[in-house]
Amino acid sequence: MSIWWSLHLRREAASVPLARRLLLGTMETAGVDPDICYDLSVALSEACANAVEHGGAGPHGGTSEAYRVTAYLDGEKCRIEVADSGPGFPVGRSRPAVRPACPDAENGRGLCLIHELADHVHIGNTPGRGGAVVSFDKILKWKKGAPLAVV
Repeated sequence: MSIWWSLHLRREAASVPLARRLLLGTMETAGVDPDICYDLSVALSEACANAVEHGGAGPHGGTSEAYRVTAYLDGEKCRIEVADSGPGFPVGRSRPAVRPACPDAENGRGLCLIHELADHVHIGNTPGRGGAVVSFDKILKWKKGAPLAVV
């Protein structure tokens, strides 16, 4: 059995914990190891916070008030994708540079954290529409007797 869900959320700070709680609830119910749940929930929170902060003005003007979160749990791994309709990442770069933030900075750690917490990360733009897309995978570990565990 696998689980898949997609949310369209308003670009408001209150949407970040909503997405995080839904992911945590899904993974805990399915029987995913608590450490994996925590890592993925932090990574999702960072990706959502970036969409809320940067996903506004689109490439053709106007503003977008929403972003999309999609999660797949399927036996061995979880894949999460966060997409916004903002300007996306600068064209001409395959992906934005991921570098540690200054120790006293109040922001700028999100993409670096996602890279540390996930097994595979893809950062880019939505083809044809503009907007940034951050997707990441993590190999799952299961609690004993978990309903979705790979046998």
